[in-house]
Amino acid sequence: MSAHHTDQGCDVNLRRFRWPDETGIFVVLLIVLGVFAALSESFRSASNGGILLLNGSVVGFLALGQTFVLLTGGIDLSTGAMIATTGVLAPIMLKAGIPWPIAALLTLGIGAGAGAISGIVVHYVKVPPFIATFAAQGVLSSIPLIITGANSVTVTDQGFAFIGQGYLAGIPVPVVLLILAAILGALFLRWTKAGVHLYAVGGNRAAARLAGVNIARTTILAYALSGMCGAFGGLIATSRLMVGFPNTGLGNELFFSIAAAVVGGVSLFGGIGSIPGAMIGAVLIATVSDGMNVTNVNSYWQPLVIGVIILLGVAIDTYRRSRRGNPIRLSRWNAIRSGRRAAVGTPAKS
Repeated sequence: MSAHHTDQGCDVNLRRFRWPDETGIFVVLLIVLGVFAALSESFRSASNGGILLLNGSVVGFLALGQTFVLLTGGIDLSTGAMIATTGVLAPIMLKAGIPWPIAALLTLGIGAGAGAISGIVVHYVKVPPFIATFAAQGVLSSIPLIITGANSVTVTDQGFAFIGQGYLAGIPVPVVLLILAAILGALFLRWTKAGVHLYAVGGNRAAARLAGVNIARTTILAYALSGMCGAFGGLIATSRLMVGFPNTGLGNELFFSIAAAVVGGVSLFGGIGSIPGAMIGAVLIATVSDGMNVTNVNSYWQPLVIGVIILLGVAIDTYRRSRRGNPIRLSRWNAIRSGRRAAVGTPAKS
């Protein structure tokens, strides 16, 4: 083979190579980590790293759930309140004598069920996602206050501490749970029909319906997954302290979940985004919050900084969409359509 042909082949390979979409936000994360590490010796300590990972695990679960909903073109404002409700219901069930593994599973089921109700309201009642989940936030934030009289609930089963305080191979259990959930979520979005349907609904709802996608099932599934991820956050928060506080999760958690997903490349307009990007975004948000605490920056500045991060993320997302439109992942989408042998002109039941 001539040198000319070899060089030409190399040029083709270089042109075909494309950096992953998450590369940019990952570089930003490395820069932020470097800046805080240079500013504070405490930030570089192993103990602070553990705190960052534990705090980031809750944000990560909320961002994971938010990603499923955002991909459909919706939004879930009830994630923080879900932490409050499930974080109180779990210790109440433990006090009733339910073994902690069963109580944990029931709590996840309650979170998924509450999220599914939001999905039903969004699809069948035609309430905009912002309003539906804002109403759900009000309901879920009131339930723990009503059933506890605004009092904390102490966890009685010491085995429950494993969820928030345990370690597996030297790694905190919440971090292990988040990694497993993120891997399963990424595989779900990439290799299952239901996962591709989330992208399709967010990319073009009308076209997805004509192609045979069950819009109702897809929408309800997205909100149910978000509710379950919020319940994971509630379990972790309560297990870490072994006390269920009725106002846990009602601070910046919702704010952080949206910020993490958006800066991680998940579009607020639907149809674009990935789980790895959202997870990197969650670590970035947790790093910024932790770094500002360690460097003694006034806590009043944190919402301002996160707000600027969200604004930049949305601005970049809007610019990106204006340049390349809102593509559906056509290769897998067409493969699924071919596999179903669905006629384009035949709408699915919704």
